[in-house]
Amino acid sequence: MQNRKHTHNTSAKNIPVRVALAAFGMSGRVFHAPLITSHPGLELTKVLERSGSRHAMDAYPGVESVTGLEDILSDPAIDLVVINTPEHTHYDMVKKALETGKHVVVEKAFTVTSREARHLIAVAAKRRLVLSVFQNSRFHGDFRTIRQILKDKLLGRVVECEIHYDRYRPGIQASSWKEKSLPGTGTLYNLGVHMIDQALVLFGWPQALFCDLGIQRSRGKVPDYFELTLYYEGLRVILKSSYLVKTPGPRYILHGTKGSFVKYGTDPQEAMLKAGVRPGASDWGSEPEECWGQLETEIEGMTSKRKVATIRGSYMDYYDNIRKVLRGKATLLVRPEEAMRNIEIIEAALKSNRTRRVVQLDKVRHD
Repeated sequence: MQNRKHTHNTSAKNIPVRVALAAFGMSGRVFHAPLITSHPGLELTKVLERSGSRHAMDAYPGVESVTGLEDILSDPAIDLVVINTPEHTHYDMVKKALETGKHVVVEKAFTVTSREARHLIAVAAKRRLVLSVFQNSRFHGDFRTIRQILKDKLLGRVVECEIHYDRYRPGIQASSWKEKSLPGTGTLYNLGVHMIDQALVLFGWPQALFCDLGIQRSRGKVPDYFELTLYYEGLRVILKSSYLVKTPGPRYILHGTKGSFVKYGTDPQEAMLKAGVRPGASDWGSEPEECWGQLETEIEGMTSKRKVATIRGSYMDYYDNIRKVLRGKATLLVRPEEAMRNIEIIEAALKSNRTRRVVQLDKVRHD
C-alpha cells in the first residue's frame, strides 16, 4: 500500500500542506521546524508545547502554540502531523493521529517494538494515509557518496563495511529522558537506528547478527555503547557507537576486492541548522575538500588513489518527497515497512546481547 501514490483533498498545486509538530524540543527546533518552514509547499501551523511556553510562536510568528495533542487532531485544517516525541510515546500518538485521518511523519526510532510498527502500518493502509519515518541519515552527503561508489562498483565486491557513530559525552544529562531507563532509550534506538537503516539500504536483509551492548559512563542507566555485526554471504557489516570517543576515527570504512574507501567527519547539515543556517543557502550540505573520503582502487591493473568529492546532503529532499506523495506525484522514499525492519534488527540485537549468541534472522520475509 505504501508504495502507491497517494492523493489528498488539498491537491491543488497552490495550496500548501498544513503541518503540525507534536513537540518543540531539540528535534523540533533544530530539524523539523526549520525544514518545514523552508519548503514553499509546506506550512507549519501548530506546535504542541505542553509546558504552556510559546517558544515556537516566538521563533515562527503566525504559528499557534497549543498544549494538547487533541488541539492538533481536532483541527480539520491540518493535513500532516509530525510525531517527534520520545520513542515510548510514538505508538499511541501515531495511532491517534491516524485514527483521526491525519497523515503522519514520525521520528526515528519508529516504535519500541516491531509489533507496534506493524499495527501502525496496518492502520495507515486501511485508512489510505501516508505514514513515514524521518530516517534523515539517508540524506547525508557521505552516505549518498557511498551509495554512488557502490553503484559504480569502484570497490568490486564489498567484503567488509564498518560504520561508526561516536560522540564524546562523558557527563550524564540527568534531566533528559534519553538518559532514563525507559522503553526505547539507549544508543541502539538513538544512534544505532541511523546505522542500521543505512546498512539495510546498502546491503539488504542480513542472514544473522551478533551484538555487544554496554554502559561505559559512570552512573549511566542506559546503554551508551554497542558493537553490532551483521552477517551476509561473503560480507561483514560492523556498526559501532560509543559516547566516550574523544578522538574520532573514520566514520565509514569499506573494503572490497578492488579497493577501499575511508571517510572521516560528519555530515554538516545538523551543525548548519544549529547555527541558524537554513536550507537554500549556497553552501547548504556541502563539505570542504579536506573532509572528502579517500578512495584507493585498481583500474586495469594500476592502483589509483584519490579523494572523492562528497555529494551534497539534503534533508529537504525528505520533506519534498512527503509533499509530492501527498499530492499524488511520487512514491515514498522512506517506507514504514523499512523503518519496521530497523526495529526488528534492534529486537534481534537485544536478544543477542542478552543470550550472548549469534541470532539467525528470518531471511524469506525480507527478500
